[in-house]
Amino acid sequence: MKKTILSALLMLTAIISQAQYKVNFTEKFKKENQGKHKIEINEVKELIHIMIAITRSGLENDDMVEQKGKYYQDVIAHFKPYENEKIIKTFDSLIVASPFHYIFLTGNGISYDFKGNKMIKNKIFEFPATTTSKLKITENPITAYKKEIEEFARKSKFREFYKKHKPFYSNIISAYERSANVGKQWQWLEKNFKITQNSYAIFCSPLINGLNYTGDFVNNNFKLIYMVLPPLDYNENLSQRENELLNARVMFTEIDHNYVKAPSLAQTDAINHYFKDRKRWVNEKVEGVFAYPNPLKVFDEYMTFGVFLLYCEDSYENKDFIAAKESVISVMEQRGFIKMREFTEKLLKVRSENRDKKVDDWYHEFLKQFGN
Repeated sequence: MKKTILSALLMLTAIISQAQYKVNFTEKFKKENQGKHKIEINEVKELIHIMIAITRSGLENDDMVEQKGKYYQDVIAHFKPYENEKIIKTFDSLIVASPFHYIFLTGNGISYDFKGNKMIKNKIFEFPATTTSKLKITENPITAYKKEIEEFARKSKFREFYKKHKPFYSNIISAYERSANVGKQWQWLEKNFKITQNSYAIFCSPLINGLNYTGDFVNNNFKLIYMVLPPLDYNENLSQRENELLNARVMFTEIDHNYVKAPSLAQTDAINHYFKDRKRWVNEKVEGVFAYPNPLKVFDEYMTFGVFLLYCEDSYENKDFIAAKESVISVMEQRGFIKMREFTEKLLKVRSENRDKKVDDWYHEFLKQFGN
């Protein structure tokens, strides 16, 4: 079951940006968020993550649910006694029927806010997760199970748990503000690509592990890039700069999907031509590669990591850039993207010859390198 769920969720990371949604960006919201970013551990969304964590599927899958650390231990100690509640069984049955329901449940958590023991509809995010390429829902599941979720929250004293852990959540948010360099990455991307965004939002949970994804909400002439990410990682065996680069890679390679997408679509014919020999570009025996079923998706995964290296080249000392390059090549090869070194060298070469141009402007020239 673990591998089945993980494989399906890996696919979600490749397709979530195609999701349809219902949002309402009011003039007030636009004014308050223009040019800004926020990091949030949303209360209702965190409740849904906790409820999934105590389902049988969640308990059996440490890729879907982060099971390391004191917070997870606190969650299990507090909430596992309620694992036989009917709503928990319902959530488990939904995920077993289709792991895509993990997205529909957690993704729609932001559509409600607590007011006392009741949940009230959020006026901005009305129905933010409705469709993936494999499944479409017509009713917000948080709305469908609102009474049961409220009852679970009341019975389990969730709001007391959430309030008790607010200092922990605040530390996670502070770490993002201090170390993630969201503004720096945003500024670099808009300097180097033609597309611009109005705002960024990171929806975080300490219970997120392997499922990181990004997408955008567009409404009322306003575009918000959202990312669903775990807390920043810190490895005691790495230096401060190495940890910074590791966390930057995780975030940047989600963000830049939203910038790479447009020029890639404009060059779909060329990508289909140069990347048609799938076995040349991916090791199909590696788990998760199936989530990139066509030349465009394969190329975009190469390109998002490649653009991260362009950012590193501009933003760090040469020794740090070289270390980041070798790390990215190694990670990508392990994931089945076996030509990352060749891709990187061609990318760096073309970029060095076009430093005064936007990436969009030399996309076609870059693609022609693969005809050689």
